[in-house]
Amino acid sequence: MSYDFLPISKEDMEKRGWDSLDFLIVTGDAYVDHPSFGHAIISRVLESAGYRVGILAQPYFEDERDFLKFGRPKYGVMVSGGVIDSMVNHYTAGKKKRSDDCYSPGGVSGLRPDRCVIVYCNLIRKAFGDIPIVIGGVEASLRRFAHYDYWSDKVRRSIIFDSRADVISYGMGEKQTLELAACLEKGFIRDNIPGTCVVSDKPRKDAIMLPSFEEVSSDKRAYAEAAMTEYEEQDPIRGHVLCQKHGNKYLIQNLPAMPLSRRELDKTYSLPFTREYHPSYRALGGIPALEEVKFSIASSRGCFGSCSFCALTMHQGRIVQSRSEASILTEAKKMTFDPEFKGYIHDVGGPTANFRYPACEKQLKEGTCKNRECLFPSPCKNVNADESEYLNLLRKLRAIPGIKKVFVRSGIRYDYMLHDKSDEFFHELCAHHVSGQLKVAPEHISDNVLKYMGKPGRKVFDRFAEKYYDICKKLGKEQYLVCYLMSSHPGSTLKDAIDLACYLKSKNMRPQQVQDFYPTPGTLSTAMFYTGLDPRTMKEVYVAKTYEEKAMQRALLQYTRPENYELVRKALIKAGREDLIGTAPECLIRNKTERRFIKNDVTGRKKSIGKDKGRSGKRSSSSGGKRNKTGARGNTGRK
Repeated sequence: MSYDFLPISKEDMEKRGWDSLDFLIVTGDAYVDHPSFGHAIISRVLESAGYRVGILAQPYFEDERDFLKFGRPKYGVMVSGGVIDSMVNHYTAGKKKRSDDCYSPGGVSGLRPDRCVIVYCNLIRKAFGDIPIVIGGVEASLRRFAHYDYWSDKVRRSIIFDSRADVISYGMGEKQTLELAACLEKGFIRDNIPGTCVVSDKPRKDAIMLPSFEEVSSDKRAYAEAAMTEYEEQDPIRGHVLCQKHGNKYLIQNLPAMPLSRRELDKTYSLPFTREYHPSYRALGGIPALEEVKFSIASSRGCFGSCSFCALTMHQGRIVQSRSEASILTEAKKMTFDPEFKGYIHDVGGPTANFRYPACEKQLKEGTCKNRECLFPSPCKNVNADESEYLNLLRKLRAIPGIKKVFVRSGIRYDYMLHDKSDEFFHELCAHHVSGQLKVAPEHISDNVLKYMGKPGRKVFDRFAEKYYDICKKLGKEQYLVCYLMSSHPGSTLKDAIDLACYLKSKNMRPQQVQDFYPTPGTLSTAMFYTGLDPRTMKEVYVAKTYEEKAMQRALLQYTRPENYELVRKALIKAGREDLIGTAPECLIRNKTERRFIKNDVTGRKKSIGKDKGRSGKRSSSSGGKRNKTGARGNTGRK
């Protein structure tokens, strides 16, 4: 088997001596033959089974001409919107159009349509009529049930109906893709393949009936109940088949596919990927997204962290799967022969880097617990918090000749680290695998908000941060924490946002990037946002929905920025916290007259009135011009 790219044109097919394809794979991303891209994995899995596969990446979508250029595939077409949902790819949380697309040549936007999967499938129907269509990837997986769509602000039908596809392959897809391919080769589609959804004229007797599309689109309580059932049943061992009526048809979700064994996952990553973008993109500036992953190693899949705003449970599942040490070391050694490799592995991890195996022994026998999360509200007594295997892997990676440094930049679950009885991993992480800044995701510090997020409480993060800085100090390393923070998550009030701002001030933290909550399909948090109910308790939850309040909550996280002053002031007055406006040490902002004098002092045109340590044109003595705990320079906020 060669390490060539798969055909992207009829000319490529002819060079291989093919008169037709078995399967055409259509993707909203540019063609990158790297295992971080779903279309690359699925195409190589099919190729390894002996099928002739072609790639149609980012086709022209005003008509069907590009879909016809390979001719009619023998068995069917497989469609993915890309690595992320096309609507998230196109729009910010504020519904503003993004100006770039890192999954397209040169980062240019506009090369895929909104609702990519639906548009592509309807063009395929126009080109080939009743040819079998399988849709997969994030966009199809997370829209498989009736779902709230943030961009249209309404509940939409399952994507299988609007796309007119035959099957949804949800999750990571390797197992069900091969089963589907074998069926399509014989001319039929089985309706009970794990990891798939199909449409039926009647309900399945062995299925749990969800509230119908008509019910969830008109009754928010029914929507919340459906969302919770969908979440609870995403387990391949103890889960059930789910059925949801849409008009006079029924969506049938079969059980999730079983997680890949270590041997199966190793096989996937040993397939002959070129690990490059297609050479046709070189003159266009390449594919920016590849730069982030080319010298990183995916070591695991799945996550038992179960954050409410994360769709991993509905896509990769809660049962962690990992590659063998031998597989990962082989990949690392190959990197050292790449002429562009500078000796630095940028990341070794997955959804959560320090998860290498299921949370407890029973998960592969009995499934994940239906009514108990592994880490929330506190780690389950059965959780096996042992990071020794991951530690040994990192040690062997950094010992490979030609590798100078191995960084860990994907998510670290710090409550799991604290639950580990040994501090050995914690010490070596700080000593060898942090590039000056360790990225962690407390998301918030208000216990009220954190309970809706499914995240550990503030005290847990404080314990972790204290321990981190203590270890770094003992090692003689000046390293910092970069915290991912989220505003306007369901449950977050202005009071909670102000509490977070005060916490940041007390810790001298200046986050450079913050994220407003983004309601995307397939998460419990999105169900909370739409319904105003917590699906886990069916109790009401506060939701900030107006543009003004969302803007105020976001501005409070970066209260020092001059452009945020008016929003922060408005938020403090609205919340009755004028005590935080002034010159006292605990104040977040000054009043307008004091602020004007300070601004004039910075320009040198007018002298400020009174002392203002740390806010004048000179640097504060507390920062000394060094990086603070967020890694930002100084604490004046000025360039």
